[in-house]
Amino acid sequence: MCRNIKTLFNFEPPATELEIRDASLQFVRKLSGFNVPSQANQAAFDRAVEEIAASARTLITCLVTSAHPRNREAESAKARERSQARFGPRSS
Repeated sequence: MCRNIKTLFNFEPPATELEIRDASLQFVRKLSGFNVPSQANQAAFDRAVEEIAASARTLITCLVTSAHPRNREAESAKARERSQARFGPRSS
């Protein structure tokens, strides 16, 4: 899985349209192998991003869970701790 695609389900506040679109863009980039498509492929690339975003939106709204929503700040802090344990302290 692409490391830049983040889990969007079961967060408080819910995922924003921008987060869904960004994840969709990363997914299409990974599938196509293009970071920036050529002019000849731009329309297909943009259409794929929009279709994936629509599917992701549908999926996120249809999923159900009995778990309490996760807190974005707490999850981000956990990720930083894992990164620091794996790679060491970040130098500025």
